[in-house]
Amino acid sequence: MKEARTIIYISREVERALGTMPSADYRIVTNRTPFGEAIRKRYPEFVTLVEGEANGELLDTAKLLEHPETKKLIASITSPAILVFKNTVLIESACKENGWTLLNPSAALSDEVEAKMTQVEWLGELAKKYLPAHIVAPSKDLKWEKQPRIIQWAHGHTGGGTTLINSQKELEALQAKFPDRMARSTEYIQGPSFTVSAVVTDDKVLLGNPSYQITGLPPFTDNPLATVGNDWSVAHDLISTSEHEAIEEMVGAIGKKLSASGWRGLFGIDMIYDNSRNHMYLIEINARQPASVPLESAFQEAYRQQGLPGLTIFEAHVKALLGETLNEPLIPINDGAQIVQRVTKAFDHASPEVAEALEEAGYTVISYENTQPNADLMRIQSAKGIIERHGKLNKRGEQIQELLEG
Repeated sequence: MKEARTIIYISREVERALGTMPSADYRIVTNRTPFGEAIRKRYPEFVTLVEGEANGELLDTAKLLEHPETKKLIASITSPAILVFKNTVLIESACKENGWTLLNPSAALSDEVEAKMTQVEWLGELAKKYLPAHIVAPSKDLKWEKQPRIIQWAHGHTGGGTTLINSQKELEALQAKFPDRMARSTEYIQGPSFTVSAVVTDDKVLLGNPSYQITGLPPFTDNPLATVGNDWSVAHDLISTSEHEAIEEMVGAIGKKLSASGWRGLFGIDMIYDNSRNHMYLIEINARQPASVPLESAFQEAYRQQGLPGLTIFEAHVKALLGETLNEPLIPINDGAQIVQRVTKAFDHASPEVAEALEEAGYTVISYENTQPNADLMRIQSAKGIIERHGKLNKRGEQIQELLEG
């Protein structure tokens, strides 16, 4: 029989840790923020809040891990196990130096799978099968072929590090700025994009619930390529049976390759549907816990309370990392959404009045104090879908938009 572990989830932002609620065997260490205070008020014994930097900046996960309050908590627990949103070399080193068990898969493997250049090598034949037509080369060697291209650097998420090139002039400007930087140049595909989380266990790959990826929608972002949310409701209208089977095949193949490389637990993939070719392409792999997992798990828990059996995707993640056998399926969901108001030229702070108005309208709102362009300002969650069709908000979505714009 395996030793029972007390999991300590350490996270810069508390919502990343809310795949399940805090308890005696699931503790959270996070920064002191208004939302962190609200969670601690509900679970005072199981949430540790740490003061940020003197300048008001939040501590990153590695700094939280090394904080005296964290070390004190870990030392007080008989059999602790550390869990983080995304592993890094710094986190791995700190755990090794202190003799702590870290549940997350290897940081080196995560980086190899996520980075745009090494990802192509790691995928091998799967790159040819699932990625759109692409070239990996130094920026200065890229040629303008009179067709729009997506240029990606090694690292980037939610649209960061990704540029749409529409002309030779734009390409030349990018090359002048970063001539020797390695880039992945990919054919530009138009169509709806989707994201899905999955869990790798010792003997299977469990597919989560695909969601429509809300991308580049104003006023939520100024970046046309930035991801701003997920909608699980409209995904059922946009994904046909054959397309869902294509997603299952893609996730299964990538999950098996991850498993063979030693991966366990959550990963996610983003996809785009090419309307002109009727084909689903892989956009990127997130070798970590996808950001939408806590909300997907909350929706699954609500369905379970109504009598639907199975596991939430976060429960499956933890069980896989602990080496437990998973005999139950993941709980299916078919509704719910979230959308993020990012820092833009028009929105530079999270208004308490707007947050209150959104909450009065029935939405859950998480506010942030970020100031960097395209960083999160407000995360707005809805039990019902907010998208009518690809690129178009429904009445709930329009209500959110109107309340944000005042």
